Amino acid sequence: MTAAGSVRGTPHEIALLAGGPRAAVTVAVVALHLRGAVEAGAPGTILIADEGAGQDLPPLPQAGLPLDTPADSVEGQAPTITGAVRASYLESAVYHCLDEPSDIRELVRHPDVRWALAEVRVGLADAGMLRYPLLRPNRAARRRLKMLRKAHPLPPSRRGLPDHDKLIAIALHGVPALRVLVPRFALRAGLTDRVKITEKNWPRHSPRGDTYGGNGGYFYCGSGGGGGGGGGSD
Repeated sequence: MTAAGSVRGTPHEIALLAGGPRAAVTVAVVALHLRGAVEAGAPGTILIADEGAGQDLPPLPQAGLPLDTPADSVEGQAPTITGAVRASYLESAVYHCLDEPSDIRELVRHPDVRWALAEVRVGLADAGMLRYPLLRPNRAARRRLKMLRKAHPLPPSRRGLPDHDKLIAIALHGVPALRVLVPRFALRAGLTDRVKITEKNWPRHSPRGDTYGGNGGYFYCGSGGGGGGGGGSD
């Protein structure tokens, strides 16, 4: 088991505590990307890469129906819903919202994704990580995040890092982790902004020709961090 593999809570839950709804949806998008289910489309958008990937995701229930609603069974017992189950529904909601290429803001606002985020909040509230009535991280949650960031610092590269560990790092460290672990995808999908490099940052004796626009003023660099995996795609 890896160090991150022993972390209590899913990356989606940790991201929601650390950065809110957009952070949790970002983790879901990256999780789908690492499995080959989604890819970057036109600049700043995400689209389905594998139509068959949705078969492994749970079907979404009727709109507004809580996950712990008793199933149609003789006993009528409510199913046991874990954090991992709620995370899978968040990924399913994101995936099934991509009938057309969408950006991260559109995904966060989609009703199905908002429902799935609410379900993740239910699990966090049950675990005593949110304070009422606004369901924001409480002192216990902030203390937990501080401990996790100390125990799991930003990795220097993605080389040899299991996917779960990547998701934990992204949940805890946000944009810096995206730029290290999935730099190309994060940039093209609009999960990170381009980094502006001005003349102050330019090497004094470096030629400033036509490669980046010809005027020598500035250009934008997207990776922002070492990939550690050579020249392969992410």
